[in-house]
Amino acid sequence: MTTRVSTFPLRLPVSMKAALEEISKRDGTSLNQFLVIAAAEKIAAMETERFFAERQGRADRKAFRRILNRKGGEAPRPDDTIE
Repeated sequence: MTTRVSTFPLRLPVSMKAALEEISKRDGTSLNQFLVIAAAEKIAAMETERFFAERQGRADRKAFRRILNRKGGEAPRPDDTIE
């Protein structure tokens, strides 16, 4: 399977390009690969934010409180600790 690609000119301040080249070199990637990964990470972060904002809008706070306040269940075990 071949991934289709598109190209476009990117204007960067000289100092930013130099910093990106240095960081991508330390990362062991090309400048292009570094920028593609950075863009993918940003997209993932923004889509995750959108997903949770949408879910928050559908939240049923009364049901949430009812579940938190329900009686019964099992008490925490003695070895159930946060380390």
